[in-house]
Amino acid sequence: MRNDLGRPRLGITVTRRIGGAVQRNRAKRLLREIFRRHRAELTSVDIVINGRAGLPDAVYARLEQELMSRLRPYRCDR
Repeated sequence: MRNDLGRPRLGITVTRRIGGAVQRNRAKRLLREIFRRHRAELTSVDIVINGRAGLPDAVYARLEQELMSRLRPYRCDR
């Protein structure tokens, strides 16, 4: 969803179905790192990610590629 803040924001939800606290925190760390590396490429949007099974075991490069392909409509031309 677009926002008027002039910067992108990220929200992450990960339920206990993903695994224990260690797995949930790893999943959130992966997503936050991808967002941190690419936030300059994004327009002013609020992004909410709902974690699914398999997320804690995901390979970083594959997860990054998947997330950025889904965020393509919100990338700016900088």
